[in-house]
Amino acid sequence: WVDQFNLSLDPDTAREFHDETLPKEAHKVAHFCSMCGPKFCSMKITQDVRDYAATLNDKEQGMAQMSEKFRQLGNEVYVDAAAVKESNRAL
Repeated sequence: WVDQFNLSLDPDTAREFHDETLPKEAHKVAHFCSMCGPKFCSMKITQDVRDYAATLNDKEQGMAQMSEKFRQLGNEVYVDAAAVKESNRAL
C-alpha cells in the first residue's frame, strides 16, 4: 500500500481515504486491499481455488477405477448385466 500511495497523484488524500476504513499501521502492509477485505479478496479466493484444484486428482482416480473394472470384465465393451452387477459389489 505504501508504494501505491506514493504512486498516486495525491498521496496524502489516498492515505486519508485508506485510513478511514483501515486506520491501523498494520493494515498498510496487509496482503489484501481495503476494497474487499481479507475475507472476500478476489485474489485470495482465486489462489485458494487454484491450491484446492491442484490437490484434486478425482478424474484420474475415476479413470483408473473404470479401467480396472473394464479389465475385470474381460476388456469387452458389451458385457452381461449380471457380470457388471457382480463387479460393482466387488468394488
